Order: sequence, then structure tokens, then C-alpha cells
Amino acid sequence: MQIIPVIDVLGGTAVRAVRGERSRYRPLESQLCRGSDPVDAARALLDYCAASILYVADLDGIMRGAPQRDLLTRLAGALPGVELWLDAGFADPPSAGALITPLREAGAAITPVFGSESLHAGAIARLPSDAILSLDRRYDTPLGDPHCWTDVTHWPARLIVMTLERVGSFDGPALSTIAEVRQRAGQREIVGAGGIRDANDLQAAAASGATAWLVASALHERRIPAVV
Repeated sequence: MQIIPVIDVLGGTAVRAVRGERSRYRPLESQLCRGSDPVDAARALLDYCAASILYVADLDGIMRGAPQRDLLTRLAGALPGVELWLDAGFADPPSAGALITPLREAGAAITPVFGSESLHAGAIARLPSDAILSLDRRYDTPLGDPHCWTDVTHWPARLIVMTLERVGSFDGPALSTIAEVRQRAGQREIVGAGGIRDANDLQAAAASGATAWLVASALHERRIPAVV
């Protein structure tokens, strides 16, 4: 099971995400680093996991439609060789391109993540070939355009199954949801998100059909051993 560390950034600060209740997010407190500077937090997570991919949730973009361009540029410049999976609340491919193209031209490796909660209706049919689709839900309710969950023909090669109410909760992963998506996804890669408590949860998630998992809180609390 591949661990993909996560950093949530809001107003230029790394924050602790809990249950998707974004108005209640507070600056990050971590056993891996001091303070809540996003670059410091990102480096600590990547080192702890020996990871080459970092998932970045730009909450300003997701919540307010105004991505943190300067911060994203700083992150990309500080993490050479790291692939950034970026969710900044993209409504459609053009909005993603407007943000990502300048970063790529500056040498950054950026992969756009399109969250179903943010996508405009019908935009799933126009996703670029390198896109990742995040199937977002809260308490069994799909978020955004329902076609994102049902229109399997337009699913890209990589999917995230995001259960927001479990993010940072230590309630355990939504294994039945992973298994259900796995049955419909064919050969697509499935990345889970939310609920991981320890290494045993990662093993169970792999058995349910996930190939990777987005993790933050369990890493910051050292509930998962470091990769050495």
C-alpha cells in the first residue's frame, strides 16, 4: 500500500483537517515538525514517508475560488523532484490549466485533482488524460455532480475515493465504499482518503481494493511507522 502524504493549506498556513469541517480547521500541530509553515510540514511528511508524491488541498481555492498562487509556487520551488497532486477547487479543465500551466512552465510536476464537489455539471466528460478524479462524499451522500459517481465511462485512470466525514477522525477507512468502487473501476487505480488509524488499516484498505491512501493525521501523530 502506497502512502501519499497530505497537506491542507488555508490562508498561507498548513492546517489540521478534521471531518471536512473546514470552518473549524486550525493551524497544524505535528510531532514531525514545529509550527505550521506549509513548506516545513511538506518536507517533514515527505521525509517521514520517503514519498515522492504530495497531495495538496488548497482550501482557499476549494472554498473561495481563489487559489494560493504564491504559496503553490513556493511549495513547488522548495520540493524539486516531488510530484504535487493539486486540488484547488477546479470547476473545469480550463480553470485547472490557468493555475497549473505557469507552474509547469517553471519546472514543477503538477497533477490536477478534480473534486466532484467542485466540478461543474458535465465537466467530467472533458477531463484531461492525466487528471485524477476525486469522488467526494459525506455521510454516504455524493457531493457535486452525481454523474461523477455514476458515469464510469468518463472516469480517468486514477480515482480518489474521499470520505470527508472520516478525514482526521481516526474512525477507520470506509472499506465498503472502496470495495464498491473497485467493482466498477476495472483496471483503474483507486486511492482512498480518510479514517486511517494505523498500519493495520492500510492493510485492510489494500485488501478492499485500494492501491494507495492519502494520509495526514496518522502521520503527524506517528501512528504509522516511518519509512527508512
